[in-house]
Amino acid sequence: MSAMNKIKNYLSLIKFSHTIFAMPFAIIGFFIGLREVGFFKFLFSDFDLDKNLLLKFILVMLCMIFARSAAMAFNRYLDRHFDAKNPRTAIREIPSGMITAKNALAFTILSSLLFIVSCFFINRICFYLSPLALLIVLGYSYTKRFTALCHLVLGLGLSLAPIGAFLAVTGFFDLLPILFSIAVICWVSGFDIIYALQDEEFDRANDLYSMPVFLGKAKALRLSEFLHLLSTVSVIYAGYIGNFGVLYWIGVAVFIGMLIYQHSIVKPNDLRRVNIAFMTANGIASVVFAIFVITDLFVH
Repeated sequence: MSAMNKIKNYLSLIKFSHTIFAMPFAIIGFFIGLREVGFFKFLFSDFDLDKNLLLKFILVMLCMIFARSAAMAFNRYLDRHFDAKNPRTAIREIPSGMITAKNALAFTILSSLLFIVSCFFINRICFYLSPLALLIVLGYSYTKRFTALCHLVLGLGLSLAPIGAFLAVTGFFDLLPILFSIAVICWVSGFDIIYALQDEEFDRANDLYSMPVFLGKAKALRLSEFLHLLSTVSVIYAGYIGNFGVLYWIGVAVFIGMLIYQHSIVKPNDLRRVNIAFMTANGIASVVFAIFVITDLFVH
């Protein structure tokens, strides 16, 4: 197998394209941190705020990539036997033999170590909190075995992105990035419930836990709608206390529109467009929202 094919296999293993969900919120957290330390106030002056900001931004992006790579590879490693039994997932890299379980575990360990090293070069608080972050993102992989709240744990893992990026810049906690993290928890948990609808019968037959198994498809969708409502409230309240301008609110409108759209195309008895709801709608929601938020920070 060529080196390029191996790289493609590992990128597929970790679903690298799915970084589109949390990465924009990490960037939002980073730029909110810049505003907090006065970057935008001195942007066009001779004030030299921090010569290492670009390096810090790169390190934050690397942390996102390494943490998510570790989490996804570990999830695939733990679930390999279930994936082999499920017709929808039997073509994944480990059950299909493209990547061995041993190599997936080694990839997990390497990504985890690189995440900790990257945090070390950011600042002390990020380094000290890095084991806790890994515990959450790796621990998610076990949760489907004992609790239907697994979706919330996944949301919690991705919600570390805006808080972590803000901490990288400022070194302290603040309400605004926490609100964005709450928005991510509810948003991700909601769309993960929608995604889990596909495996409701398989999960039930194999004693796996999920909200569709626990509540049934119709009620699980209602819960997803409620979580997305909470996400909406969080971004609205964040806009209020953050004193954002009109561009932010345009971004909020797009974000809410994508939430409404995905619920309009997925029904309990019609799951044909789950992947559109999962990937397309949520990818647009996060990227467009981030563009408007960051632009607003520059011009408002």
